[in-house]
Amino acid sequence: MQTPAQPAAAAAPTAQTTPGAVQTIPGMPPVIDPKNIYSETVAGKISPAIKDDLARVYVPNLRGNSVSVIDPATFKVVDTFKVGRSPQHVVPSWDLRTLWVTNNAEGSNDGSLTPIDPRTGKPGTAITVDDPYNMYFTPDGKYAIVVAEAHERLDFRDPHTMALIGSVEAPQCKGINHADFSIDGRYAIFTCEFGGYLAKIDTVNRSLIGYLKLSKGGMPQDILTAPDGHKFYIADMHADGVFVVDGDSFKETGFIPTGPGTHGEYPSRDGKFMYVANRGSHKIHGPRHSPGSISVIDFATDKVVKTWPIPGGGSPDMGNVSADGKLLWLSGRFDDVAYAINTDTGEMKKIPVGAEPHGLTVWPQPGRYSIGHTGILR
Repeated sequence: MQTPAQPAAAAAPTAQTTPGAVQTIPGMPPVIDPKNIYSETVAGKISPAIKDDLARVYVPNLRGNSVSVIDPATFKVVDTFKVGRSPQHVVPSWDLRTLWVTNNAEGSNDGSLTPIDPRTGKPGTAITVDDPYNMYFTPDGKYAIVVAEAHERLDFRDPHTMALIGSVEAPQCKGINHADFSIDGRYAIFTCEFGGYLAKIDTVNRSLIGYLKLSKGGMPQDILTAPDGHKFYIADMHADGVFVVDGDSFKETGFIPTGPGTHGEYPSRDGKFMYVANRGSHKIHGPRHSPGSISVIDFATDKVVKTWPIPGGGSPDMGNVSADGKLLWLSGRFDDVAYAINTDTGEMKKIPVGAEPHGLTVWPQPGRYSIGHTGILR
């Protein structure tokens, strides 16, 4: 299914003109290594703009209506502050200067975005926004994309004021929630949690390109672009593994079994591996001490090379990798903890946080700009 394309934006110089270079959308930072879109997110490449930001892990507590702040040096909660209703994710802005808490106020219409100043770790005044389950930024920094999950809609907003500019309806994408972008920034693929679909979006013309029905499973969650910028990995909580999709042709090309309740995906700092969080349950509201685990997939082979079970059971969900790449931080969704997992050994610490922690972010992180979620930097 496809919708008619909207009129193209006025012509402008592309971000690159070097022969053989990736021809990105106007305004998008150039792709340094076409074989590895994560080349600028390796350890040590912290942007000068954020080098003095506090080293913290920000954990949104969905049922606690709060954010727990962890000092990664001590593995202790050093602050907790109230935010809006049902905080889902902590999202770094495109310019890396603000961390936004997406309070989607499940079941009501009083959603909001709470800004956090990463220099101080303190929240600011919330902005009223309809149903912000998640949020992304187009790679040119032109738009914030607020994912209005309950409305099957993407709201394109001003990335600073959050004023609404336009919307893209995706009525077949029930439970639209997670996304990632192509290497050139021209399209994004969003997962549709309820129904087993993906939706492909034209980011320049702000239009729906079409849908893809996955072959099995039926509950796609996180999605991550491969280092080559063309292949996409889709975690599916019912299929217990990761679908592989060619983004350009928008066709399913493979499947990688991982573990029960496959949910979150994060690249290693060297761009060689993908950490996959298996939540341990097929339920939206799962039990404590489920058989959760972390699978490590080799990008080069699409094979699982390591599996780390959560000792005593658990529910690893969303998070990110530390700036030095030595720790994978994940929320323990139904166990009210955060996990700090050693990326060499799989050894892990559990830090008690608030009620039902969800999309935590680690800050600061290496990279030039953020395309959203819990810190997808490039």
